[in-house]
This record gives sequence, C-alpha cells and structure tokens, in this order.
Amino acid sequence: MNCSADSSPIDVTDILARLRGLSAAEEFFAILGVSYDPKVLDVSRLHIMKRVGQYLAEQDLSGLCDQVIAARVRATLERAYEDFAISSPLSHRVFKVLKDHDPNKPATPGRTFVPFDAVLKRFEEE
Repeated sequence: MNCSADSSPIDVTDILARLRGLSAAEEFFAILGVSYDPKVLDVSRLHIMKRVGQYLAEQDLSGLCDQVIAARVRATLERAYEDFAISSPLSHRVFKVLKDHDPNKPATPGRTFVPFDAVLKRFEEE
C-alpha cells in the first residue's frame, strides 16, 4: 500500500522554514508530496531521514527560490527513500554505531570487540 498527499501540486511557500518545523517522517513525505510504503517507513524512517540530511548537506540551496528548493528537497527525499526501499538499513550503515560494527571491515587497532558472553564466562570460572 502506498500513502501520499493528494495529487495536487505542493505548496512551496517558505518551504525550508516549514520543513524545519516538522518532526515525523510522514510529515516530510506529505508536505513534499512523496509516496511511500508504510512498511518501508516503519523499518527505515531514521535511516531515510539521516540519508536525506547527508544528501542535502552536499547541496547549496542558498539564494534559490522556494520552488527550486522544494523540487530539490523532494528529489532528495525520493532518492533517500529508494535507497532503503530496495535494500536494508544494514547494507547502507548511515549511523556511526552500524559503521563501527561492520563485519566486512577489519576492527580498528586498539578497539577490540569482546562479546558480553565471553566476559561473563570469566566470572563464572572464578
């Protein structure tokens, strides 16, 4: 099932200020008129919003009119959503905790991971 705002054009008036006032991921999708699957959003909402921030940080929106800003932010939200609609949050590892514990990367020297079970075994043996 896809959810979206109605098919009318989005209101671009003072779009950045309006977006700054939002808190729920669904609000961003509604304001920007982007369709989404609630199942994808339920699993990946934080990852999607973090990725949107990463993508937007690469753009310079200063001096652009609201219509252009809205179009770019909408495209960015669609791009970030698609990243996670087609693969899992673990494959993208946008958060530091996931990057730090990537099984495909060698451990950082001086930062060895010790499973909690291994620590408990030492106490059980004493």
